[in-house]
Amino acid sequence: MNLIQFFDLSLRGRREETALEWRGQTYTFGEIDERSDRMAQALLARGYRAGSRICVYLPNCVELIDLFLACVKTGIIFVPVNILYREREIAHITGDAEPVLFVDDPAELVREAASMPAERPVARLDGGSIAAIVYTSGTTGTSKGAMLTHNNFIANAVNLLACWRITASDRFLLALPLFHVHGLGNGLHCWLGSGCRMRLIERFEHAKAAEEFIDFQPTLFFGVPTIYVRLLDIPPETGRKMAARMRLFVSGSAPLPPQVLEDFRERFGHTILERYGMSETLMNMSNPYVGERRPGTVGFPMPGVSARIVEGEVQLKGPNVFAGYWRRPEATTAAFVDGWFRTGDMAQCSEDGYYTLSGRRSDLIISGGFNIYPREIEELLLEQPGVRETAVAGVEDRARGEVPVAWVVGDFDAGELERVCREKLASFKVPRRFVKVDSLPRTALGKVQKHLLAAP
Repeated sequence: MNLIQFFDLSLRGRREETALEWRGQTYTFGEIDERSDRMAQALLARGYRAGSRICVYLPNCVELIDLFLACVKTGIIFVPVNILYREREIAHITGDAEPVLFVDDPAELVREAASMPAERPVARLDGGSIAAIVYTSGTTGTSKGAMLTHNNFIANAVNLLACWRITASDRFLLALPLFHVHGLGNGLHCWLGSGCRMRLIERFEHAKAAEEFIDFQPTLFFGVPTIYVRLLDIPPETGRKMAARMRLFVSGSAPLPPQVLEDFRERFGHTILERYGMSETLMNMSNPYVGERRPGTVGFPMPGVSARIVEGEVQLKGPNVFAGYWRRPEATTAAFVDGWFRTGDMAQCSEDGYYTLSGRRSDLIISGGFNIYPREIEELLLEQPGVRETAVAGVEDRARGEVPVAWVVGDFDAGELERVCREKLASFKVPRRFVKVDSLPRTALGKVQKHLLAAP
């Protein structure tokens, strides 16, 4: 099976049902199908063929959906590009992917598509065909293109539909960027797989969040920790109205501080479901829909996904694991050991099977021979009054090799933070400095880019 055959559960099976709300307009699944048929014909008329790459540099919009589905229908490989990237980062991706087309304004393609017949193109694609190349966020260096197959996306969507009970009766509010696997592989694919009604918004805006929720009355929402932190600023009575019909809040793409989960549960009356995924693997683990959603953990491996911990690192096998890095055979070989994908994420597993991530292997601080996991320090700091955000990283030290330093957003007393750390942590884990900053450098999905933190 390929993705279009999977999506036809909605595109053809629910043709007359309302599929999408976008900027005040509504589209049925049949209209979405026809729009993407025309776009596919426009791409083929230009001479693009299966295996060609198209880079798409667009904010959330219905035209991006048209292009993605057109690529899937023709076998053209979809290459989403982060709209926050600038010339140097874009040049790296285009130089690596060598696309036949770079779309940063869809107007011309839309005009061409309008004159095309709404006929489904014929493409010989199977589950092993490459559907997309998604470039890693590059939190520690140059990004690599993860080749994701039709089977990767289908296995991921089927798991989420089953495990999170997503059905056609859901109302899905999607504010995540579609250039990332969280918005694309989870959001778009769960929508098309379930046949639910989705309202797409260009981006999350704190000032408009309450209005969007109250107007649309969603049952399903995917977010990242920074979104949930911002939602905690909303008054409790408004929060309850926003969540009146909500069934499930999901968080991913970065660790959710346990205190945020607890505060959100008190404010909105819902326990956020935290899960764990990667560009290379889509979803790996999830807290249960039915059962304990344990703060600070990412739950259990998804159906069909095998996980193990080797020297503290999570390693994975399953139908969700990507086909390798585009044109990087050495990097692909290095990423696997005996068929297991080395995630680079450090974790522990409890006796009853819950996994807790402790940070990236590359984030590990080795100070005087002791291992320090920044997340442990960050979670303690986030519990302190006045601390809104924080990131802990190692800085070079002549005597100890590295020492931990904390960058902190908020109004705080550095002496008090040091006192709490000394009371709660081993002495070698206490940050040597608490650097006040206005904001932390983050990717569009909220991951802190620790390599961009200014040296204290």
